[in-house]
Amino acid sequence: MSFVPPSNVPRFTDPQRRFEDNRWESSGMVGNARYGHGGRSTTGSGRGIAGFGSFLDKNELPMYKDKPYGYATSTRLHHWWRRKRVVVTGVIALVGLLYWLGVQARSWDAQANGEGRLQGAGSSGGFGWLRRGSGSTTDWDERRERVKKAFVSSWDAYDRHAWGYDEFHPIAKSGRQMSPKGLGWIIVDSLDTLILMNLTSRLSHAREWLSTSLDYEQDRQVNTFETTIRMLGGLLSAHYLSTTYPDLAPLSDDNVGAPGEDLYLEKATDLAYRLLGAFSSNSGIPYANVNLKTQKGDPSDLDGGASSTAEAGSLQLEMKYIAHLTGERNYWDKAEKAIQVIDDNGAQDGLVPIFIYATTGGFRGDNIRLGSRGDSYYEYLIKQYLQTSQQEPIYLEMWKDALRGMRKHLLTYSKAANLTVLAELPDGIGRALSPKMDHLVCFLPGTIALGATGGLTVAGAKAAAGGKWSAEQEADMQLARELTQTCWGMYRATATGLAGEITHFQLHDPPLRPSDDVRKPATTGDIFRQDSSGNSNSHSDSSSSGGSGWSSDFIVKPLDAHNLQRPETVESLFYMWRITRDERYRHWGWEMFESFERHTSVGPDGGFTSINDVNAVPTSPRDNMESFWLAETLKYFYLLFSPPDLLPLDQIVINTEAHVFPRFALGKLFSTGWRRKLRDKNGSLAPSSPTAAGAGSGVGGGVAQPAAAAPAVAPTVVRTVVVAPPPPPPVPVSVPVPTLGS
Repeated sequence: MSFVPPSNVPRFTDPQRRFEDNRWESSGMVGNARYGHGGRSTTGSGRGIAGFGSFLDKNELPMYKDKPYGYATSTRLHHWWRRKRVVVTGVIALVGLLYWLGVQARSWDAQANGEGRLQGAGSSGGFGWLRRGSGSTTDWDERRERVKKAFVSSWDAYDRHAWGYDEFHPIAKSGRQMSPKGLGWIIVDSLDTLILMNLTSRLSHAREWLSTSLDYEQDRQVNTFETTIRMLGGLLSAHYLSTTYPDLAPLSDDNVGAPGEDLYLEKATDLAYRLLGAFSSNSGIPYANVNLKTQKGDPSDLDGGASSTAEAGSLQLEMKYIAHLTGERNYWDKAEKAIQVIDDNGAQDGLVPIFIYATTGGFRGDNIRLGSRGDSYYEYLIKQYLQTSQQEPIYLEMWKDALRGMRKHLLTYSKAANLTVLAELPDGIGRALSPKMDHLVCFLPGTIALGATGGLTVAGAKAAAGGKWSAEQEADMQLARELTQTCWGMYRATATGLAGEITHFQLHDPPLRPSDDVRKPATTGDIFRQDSSGNSNSHSDSSSSGGSGWSSDFIVKPLDAHNLQRPETVESLFYMWRITRDERYRHWGWEMFESFERHTSVGPDGGFTSINDVNAVPTSPRDNMESFWLAETLKYFYLLFSPPDLLPLDQIVINTEAHVFPRFALGKLFSTGWRRKLRDKNGSLAPSSPTAAGAGSGVGGGVAQPAAAAPAVAPTVVRTVVVAPPPPPPVPVSVPVPTLGS
């Protein structure tokens, strides 16, 4: 049968055709830049409708010229509602109505709640109500993508200008090594953030560098603590996330049976074996430095050769996890012994001085603080208890002793607004308080909340307690709220909306204590109101508690005014949001993030930098991007704006560099290998207990039997590293100590 063309096929030879062609071309659809080549997105692989880029090009024939993309089927008959004038007028009226409702909503909210919600992007002007509120109207996914964009900008700038270097200077567009071959300081520290943000191609590039360039066989001293929490922690976290969440940044070369299956674990085990040399002191306290090649530990060049207590007490999560993965008990025993030696000193009320000698195991000086040199010792007490699935109550006991000691000796209140302040005791217990808080202290409120609930929400923890939710737990949560509020105030009190490295406080004279009748501000709102101009980053002088001049409570001295992109406050906001589900903490975090965007961005695709003065606008850049900007700060922002089922807190522990480890049971191989000495009612050693540090396991609480320390044996997971007794080596060159991450 012969083919009969359908009756509606256009006749291209018809003389009338040229008028149709002219009409189509004059429609503006042909040659329109918006729809030209590449004007429409295709799939990530570049596949799409064949020839779509040329379909709407004026110089090309479309697939179906009589039905060009977006062209109306007819222009003859338009009903009244299709007329442009009517549509435009309607849109304008609708927009005006929405704006008016937004302005009124702000007024109604302020009158009803008395909180005066702070302004910021996404919550300002008449349309702010569309994106803010109790959570249902705020697009947290969009805000999370903004954080991801900031990470990508930072990472890509580093990739272009300083790939493989340990330091990055985004303004100079240069890098610097901390050792001849590099230690992977930025790359390794960022691995798990790349995984969580599902940045597959960038992760693949990082893994390639690990496989071909990362070599720890280097005759260089490194800081034991920083290398453990950043490098070892980063590798272990990448191993955990890549095996537990294979759909995040999936790569074929780390699949089971693939050549790169154990890349992270192999590198981690190699590094951990080298770090064991730091524990070779007579006391069991690790040396501040260790040579990666000779595995020789060395005292610090500063502080009279003492290690910081935070350094000695913040290696345990990493060493215990590598022990769990490899079955090598030696890692466990070394890390555990350091905690025993610290505790055997019998510090009063669980508050330890910030320096300890590796040679003797005794403390140096009496300085007590929760800031630099002391902070993460306390953090790791409660996290060790959680890491081993609450099977080592000795660490919970130590945490509770320390928290009671903080309340008893360190807590006080600011003069104007009665904000809760965690002060310092530079000369020890019984001496004068110093009204100073490092930004590093702001890890504490989130950790207190974590300890109170074990990582569950407050509602979940109360339900699990079966009516046994204690007054102590309730008090801990209230303290966490108060300290979070103070840390948030450190940001609100500056011109940039960013906190300084150290903040001092105006205190009552004499300082008020928790036992005094203190009228503390409410923690259910935000006492740091915006000023009459609506500027969310300016000082305010009123509080919901009835006080005035709250900004006068905060003092940032010129030498302390720099901001190093630190994570501790957003870390606590993350924990507080997860545990309380109060979206106030997410809104505070968003304002903080906007301040980082506004004042620390180098420029389009240039990354971000630390700054010199948080009270100077415009700011003065320091031209340095800390590795923890990628590893911690942006990761916590990302998690703060993510759904709460991403990394459930009751299934993980997060180390002091924001690296994620799983919780696990002790099993048959591991146990608590020491016992605490008896304490009196004041928290000091009982008279019957030995007083020398490291004088044995003593008596008292604890479980299991002391374990004999095994000799250092190269784990079987990684190639054996044979270190023969060398001739007297040349004096190693110390690697510059990076900015303390904790």
